[in-house]
Amino acid sequence: MAISLLVLPQSLIAQVDAQHTQYFEVPNYYNPAAIGTTDFVKIRGGMRMQWVGIENAPQSFVAAADMPFKFLNKRFGVGVVMQQESLGLYKNMVLGAQLGYKFKLLKGEFTAGVQVGLLNESFKGSEVFIPDNDDYHEGNDDAIPTTDIGGNALDLGVGVFYTHKLFWAGVSCTHVNSPTITLNAESGEGGNEKNYEFQAGRTLYFMAGSNIPIKNTLFEVIPSVLVKSDFTFTTGEITGRVRYNKFLSAGIGYRYDDAIMAMVGAEYKNFYLGYSYDYHMSEIAKASSGSHEIMLGYKLKLDFSEKNKNKHKSIRIM
Repeated sequence: MAISLLVLPQSLIAQVDAQHTQYFEVPNYYNPAAIGTTDFVKIRGGMRMQWVGIENAPQSFVAAADMPFKFLNKRFGVGVVMQQESLGLYKNMVLGAQLGYKFKLLKGEFTAGVQVGLLNESFKGSEVFIPDNDDYHEGNDDAIPTTDIGGNALDLGVGVFYTHKLFWAGVSCTHVNSPTITLNAESGEGGNEKNYEFQAGRTLYFMAGSNIPIKNTLFEVIPSVLVKSDFTFTTGEITGRVRYNKFLSAGIGYRYDDAIMAMVGAEYKNFYLGYSYDYHMSEIAKASSGSHEIMLGYKLKLDFSEKNKNKHKSIRIM
């Protein structure tokens, strides 16, 4: 395969967070404080196929779970996230554990959260192919690995999140320590092999949304927005959905200078299924039929009341 966009320089700074049209279903992927916002154990998992029709286009998988808990009569949230994305010869994986402290504020709940995790990067140098008479790359270019390389680094994130009966909003920063990964040959043999470095850039996120009931109906309007910046480039997207009877939902969205999105979803007995389609407005639409995303989920109600505390069944009815 041609290696345009796939060459690994000796030092690279890049954004590694995956893009999700249904960002509102996995808020703790972007913000470690967006955990335990309801009295449910909430689990979400999804797959995104970017730019379908283009060979080696990005494909990503995300899984997230969170729940609230009480300790010493204080309310906390805990969560986990996992994301894996492949792009040509590149592959990255993020694993993170999240903890948030909660307190009441202005008739709502404020959460300050942290994420501690692992960032893994790899590059399939053994699959690099440089055509003969290439005008841009030499076959013995030291900047192009010819073996499979990979590495890990500590990855940290921070965020704050506020929930109110009328709205929710949060600000966060992923890869706040800007981890640098030294990529060595997968064989593990140091020798005289050349090392390469990958540095994950900090990314700042702002998210907000609301649920607006339509009076005297079973419908509600659910607007939301996501803005992200790597301190060099800033972009954002806005989404508007309508949900019927807490069951069926549908909506549209717009990602700045990139795509128009359509999405549908359904919730039934604590299960969730969502699908979204992106129609790209850039030149890439000439080679791609669009992007597809599927999201699955489940939630389980937790009971924090005191009425069942120390409650035991009688042996007569066991």
